[in-house]
Parts: sequence; C-alpha cells; structure tokens
Amino acid sequence: MTMRLSWRLACALFFLLPAPHVAAAQRDAWIATWATSPERADPGPGTLFQNLEDQTVRERVRLSIGGDRIRIRLSNEFGSSPLLLGSATAAVALPGDAASVRPGSVRTLTFGGHRSVTIPAGAPMLSDPLPFPAAYGTEISISLYFPQRVGSLTWHQLALRRAVVSPPGDHTGDQTIKRGAESPQSLFLTGVLVPAKPGQRLIVAFGDSIVDGDGSTLDADAAWPSALVRRLGKTTGGSKWAVVNEGIAGNRLLRDGPLAILGVGALARFDRDVLAQPGLTHIVLLEGINDVGFPGAKLGDFLLADPADARTAEDLIDAYRQLIARAHARGVRLIGATLTPCEGVAFPGYYSEAKEATRHAVNKWIRTSGAFDGVIDFDAVLRDPDHPARMLPRFASLDRLHPNDTGYQAMANAIDLALFR
Repeated sequence: MTMRLSWRLACALFFLLPAPHVAAAQRDAWIATWATSPERADPGPGTLFQNLEDQTVRERVRLSIGGDRIRIRLSNEFGSSPLLLGSATAAVALPGDAASVRPGSVRTLTFGGHRSVTIPAGAPMLSDPLPFPAAYGTEISISLYFPQRVGSLTWHQLALRRAVVSPPGDHTGDQTIKRGAESPQSLFLTGVLVPAKPGQRLIVAFGDSIVDGDGSTLDADAAWPSALVRRLGKTTGGSKWAVVNEGIAGNRLLRDGPLAILGVGALARFDRDVLAQPGLTHIVLLEGINDVGFPGAKLGDFLLADPADARTAEDLIDAYRQLIARAHARGVRLIGATLTPCEGVAFPGYYSEAKEATRHAVNKWIRTSGAFDGVIDFDAVLRDPDHPARMLPRFASLDRLHPNDTGYQAMANAIDLALFR
C-alpha cells in the first residue's frame, strides 16, 4: 500500500512540473518589434526591383522595443518560384543614410546555421537568433544578396523608407553601398523579432493606407503607429509596448485589391499578418473606408470597383464581428477605430452623400455597439468642426483623403493609452 501511494504521489508531482519542451518554449519566446504586410508585386518595366540579379538590397527598419538578440523574417509568400538568398547581414544604420551602416556593426545572419538559403515559393523564412544588442528606437539595416535572377517579388509597396539596390555583387558586408539606386519599397523583409520579456505587449495597427502612412513624409516615421511608438516610449514602462504596422495602402475588408499592390483583403490576411505575430496582445483596426469609397471611383481611367459592388454598413459590421470573434478566440483585444472623413477627395466617385451616410452608420455602430474592446474616435480627431464630412485642412494631405504628418501626430496623441493595459 505504501509503495502504491508513493508511486501515485511521484506521478502527481511529475505532472505538476513543466515539461522540458514547455519550459524551453517559454525561455525562447519572441515578440515582434517591427513588421510589415507582404504584398504581391506587379512592377512595371521601369521598377528598380525588376530583373534583380547578382545584386544586394539594403533596407532599414526602426525597432519599437529593443533586445540583445534579433531574428529576421523574410517572405517569399507571393513568389511563384523558389528564392535563393546568397547571404544576409544586419547592422546599425547611420541616421538619414540609406546606403551606409555604422562601422564595425555588421553581423552575418544565418538560417539553420547556413549563410545561404532557398526560400520555397509561398513560404516565409525565419533567421537564426543573432546576438545584436539594440535599444528602443534603433534603426537597423538588413542587407540581402540575390545571386540569381529574382523571378517574382514579395514586397511592401508603401514602405516610406528608402532602400538601396547595389551594383553587381555581394555587398552585404560593405559599410557603404556605393553608386546604389534607391527605391521607396521594401523587398522580402516582413519582420524583426526580439526576445520577449514578462509583461510586454504587442500592439498591431491593422488596416488600410491611413494605417500604412500614405500622405506622410518619406523617411520621417510620421505614420500614426510610428508616432504612437514615440509617445509610448516617453511613458513610464514604455519598453513594455511594441507596435508594428500591418497597413496596406488601398486595402479593403471584404475584397482583394483590384491591383496587386492594393493587397489581399483584411478578412483573408488577418491570420497571417496579425494573429500570427509573436507576442500579440492588442489590435487597433482602422479599415473599411475603401469598401465604401471604391465602388464607382476612378484612379485616372482605372475603375477601382464596379458600382454594383457597393457595400452597406451591415456588410462592414458583419466583417468587423468576424475579426472580433477571431481575435477573441486567441485571447487578443481588438480596438475599433472610426472611419475618417473624405469629402473633397481627389479621386472622382470616391465620395458621395450616400457613401457618407454609410460611413456615418458604420461609425455610429463602432462607437455604440460595445462589440469592440475599446474605441478610438479618429473621425472626431480629424474632421473639420465646421464641415464634418471633410478633413480639417491643416490635418489633410494634398489628396484630402489621407492625413499629413500633423494629422497623423494628432491621431497618435488622441489614443487613450489605458486601452493597452
């Protein structure tokens, strides 16, 4: 009897102890410190990345929280063929210089211990952990060498940060890439991770061009998610919050973009771009204005969506409910943001009184339904008090759809930080 009880006690104690693989997983947890949404590229003949071969691309990102190690996420998710990466490095970027890095800061990235890796078509690839101490706000450069012709591209169109494409050769270890051409897109790079610490939170800003930062100044980190990073960094315990931007210019909730560069619809990309982010705790959703505005609107001679594809407020609300349900199933808080005003927009057919009524109905539901875990009233921040269907002129960019740098800063300033506690 004594032996039987001892055996039972030992079994009970064994099951109370964490399994070795669970303890290891907790010890090796990571959190996203920077990210962007991959898009299918459909570049024209004059695009810099077209026919990329035996060249190095140097890109820059700014970390929202720091760490003593990093991992880099690359994406060939929209590639039609395997992608050969000859070598890759990480380095501390020089302020304002897209081509140069700080002397002595270059570190080689590996993938399963190898400097070169082939990324299958449709797949991402995560680097090995790299010792790379970097503080909050550090700008780092990632250099990627492509020895063979790149047949298809996965990129982010509105990177709002200059990337440099080198002359022929592997220049990943160079302090400066000389005679490099510049591009405002980012290529294959979709994430940077740092080791997670207890109590840290990850906020993903998810949505369309007003999340992506359209209308803001190139290389200025002026989009509202970047402004939110700076604001959080000034608070007590600011190192607890990471913020990443998963906006896509021209994106819609319910449909893919009519052009590849306008991205996969939000309902379709939500799991990959948002729920899969390591360390995720909060989402800020600002999406839906293009579902309302695109039908019947034109970009030059190009029809953005058939007028018959007009969406009702109920259509958008159903999509919001679906995203809320999927976030809550993962234990993640989803904060809704009201759709911003756009009367006077430069795209013919984007605005109408009927569409404005739909926007009002959607915003009323966001504010009053209680379905979201919190609400940010960006409409109230940006609208002209004397003409509420229009953005306040001092906050509007030239197209009168997107905010300017001042408008984006006002959006970040208006966010109640208690939403993220």
